[in-house]
This record gives sequence, C-alpha cells and structure tokens, in this order.
Amino acid sequence: MSTPPQELPSDEPYRPSDRVAVARGAIGRVSTILAQLEARSLFLVADETAYRNSGAEELLESELSTRQVERFTHFQCDPKLSDVERGIQCFRKTHVDAVLAIGGGSALDMAKLVSNLGMQQEQPEQLIRGKARLLHDGPPLIALPTTAGTGSEATHFAVCYMDGEKFSLAHHFLLPEFAILDPQLTDNLPPQLTASSGLDAFCQAVESLWAVDSNEVSVQYASEAVRLAFDHLAAAVHEPAPAIRTAMCRAAHLAGQAINISKTTASHAISYAISMQAGVPHGMAVAMTLAPVLLYNAETSATDCVDPCGAEHVRSRIGLILQLLGSSTPLEAAKKIEKLVSAVGGPTRLSEIGMGSDAEVEMLVRSVNTERLSNNPRRVTPDDLRRLLESVRY
Repeated sequence: MSTPPQELPSDEPYRPSDRVAVARGAIGRVSTILAQLEARSLFLVADETAYRNSGAEELLESELSTRQVERFTHFQCDPKLSDVERGIQCFRKTHVDAVLAIGGGSALDMAKLVSNLGMQQEQPEQLIRGKARLLHDGPPLIALPTTAGTGSEATHFAVCYMDGEKFSLAHHFLLPEFAILDPQLTDNLPPQLTASSGLDAFCQAVESLWAVDSNEVSVQYASEAVRLAFDHLAAAVHEPAPAIRTAMCRAAHLAGQAINISKTTASHAISYAISMQAGVPHGMAVAMTLAPVLLYNAETSATDCVDPCGAEHVRSRIGLILQLLGSSTPLEAAKKIEKLVSAVGGPTRLSEIGMGSDAEVEMLVRSVNTERLSNNPRRVTPDDLRRLLESVRY
C-alpha cells in the first residue's frame, strides 16, 4: 500500500458549506459553479451507465453543449493503472478549466487520479506507489456521485489497482473543490447496489468512531452518519421513497467526511481480499466482519490497546456506538448489525460466498491490508484474525 505523500491536518473539516450541496435538484448548481469558474473547457469523467440511468445526462447535456467537453467514459470498475494512463492521455489533449466527475466511487476516484496525476512530470505508477510526490494541483473538480455510499466526493483519497494489488493515494490535491449530492440521481439504483453502497457508508461511519486517527470532528460526522444509515438503509433497499434516498445521500457524505479525517480500520482491511477473491461487492465485503470486529474491539485492554488515548477511551467510543444502535451490550449491537446486513441481502458468513475452507481463511489472513489494520484501536495479530474469521466462517 502506498505511503501518502501529504495528508490533510487531522482536525481539518471537509469544505465550506457553499461548496457542498445535498438536496434534490442540487444538480442545478453545476451551471452556477461552471459560471463562477468561468469554465469554457471541461474534462468529463463518467461511468456511462450511471451517467445515463441516473438522469444526469439528460439534466446536464444542454449545459455541457455550450462548452468544449473532452470525455473519458470507458474504464473498468475499481480504477486500474492502465485506465488511469489512458485517461491521462485524454486529459492532456487540451487545456481544461474544470473537471466534472459523475458516477460511483470508481468514476470519482478515476477523475481524481487522472486530473491530478496528469499535471505531474513523474510517472503515474511512481506517484501511486508513493515513490514520487504530487507537486502540481489539478483543475477544480466537481464531484456528482450517483450512489449513496463511497463518500469519495468528501475525501482526499483515491484508489488504484496495479497487478491485482490495491493502492490508496492520499493528498489534499485529491479533495474535490465541489460536491453535489442530488438524491434524484440515486432514484434508479437497483436494490443490490443501494445495499452495497449503503453498507459501505454505514461501515465507514462505525469504523471511524473507533479509529485511532479519529477526533472530535470526525466523531460528529460519523455519529450522524451511523444514525441515518442504520435508520434508513433497509427502507432505501426495499421502499426507496425520495426522503429515504435523501437521508442515505446525507449519511454517505457524512461518512466520507468522517473517514477523510479518521480513515478506516480492520473490517475494511479484511474486505479487499474478500472482494477480489469472491467477487463480493465492496460494501457487503466490509459488512461481513463489522459485527465481529465490534465485539473484538469492545474487549480492548491496556495490554493490547494501540490507541494512544488508552483502553478506556476506546471503550467509551464503543459505548457511543452502542448508544447510536440502541443497544445495551456489544453482543446486542453485533446482532443488530448482522440483522441489518441480512435484511438488505448481504452475506454474513464466508461459507455463503464459497470461502469457508482452511486455505481460504489463511489466504485472507495473509492478504489483510496492514495500513488499515494499524488504525484499529486494538492490536490484531494473525491469530486474532484467524479467530475473527472463524467466527464468520459458517
């Protein structure tokens, strides 16, 4: 995993409120922003399917028709280095006044990578691996997510896969200048995508609360995100009324704001290999271990606590999570988490996704993301990981 060239200060909030909009019809602000930026030339990075099915294409094309637009729409889900390099070639064809990113987390991350790495002299691979620094900021980026989950519009991170390995580049240049969350763009999301993206937001928020790098600002964001996602996700999957979609968009954005400060922890660290090996959508892969990680962290002691604030501080954060979930014990909260995951169609056992063998458990132990694992408040050894995975094996 790459070492971030430059992090944001840990207590810096996301953005002034005039640069963030979370409301139905907020997509109309794109016109105002482009006029404010005096943007005549745009670089559009869009997931073609999401751009069309979300309604964004119909709502934006008249505005885009008055400007020179270079489009980059053909790339795989989960940004790959080869696609980033193709995107950079496209980006460099013309002068760009602003970048417009439309789609899920992959499209937003692709826009971050292409528009910023395209401004550098060093090779993209070297920059992503952390062997070279980002020295030049890219054009202003306007992020329009079409899912309620990844929070990419609120973070200074971008993911890229190289040779099957996941890298996370972190730099304040990657933080979008504008975030427009219009819930109507999520109205046509199918149930499984609603579930997976919503579970991602929920897990981000819960993990943020106990993360070593959390602070009082991130706790405020994460607490509200947990409440909103826990109360509205099942309805968003099964009865997606407009108000429910709006609540989930807000939850996703707040969760993104939270992890922009705190980053994620053990459940995310374990999830990447699950997704890659079993093809489980990211949010569902993370959610598989959220309940057991909660139980594990609830037993943090002075001998295994890695949070400098101490074991009592960790237990108080666990107590906050219990309060948010309306639970009196960690076991009750864990059961509620598993019930939510099941209610939206997510797997809760490795055997459900064909990964119940000893060899597969060992593979997951070896493949865990150590950077994310180190942000967990309780030390996690390989033996701890095996026991944790055994608890969700069958």
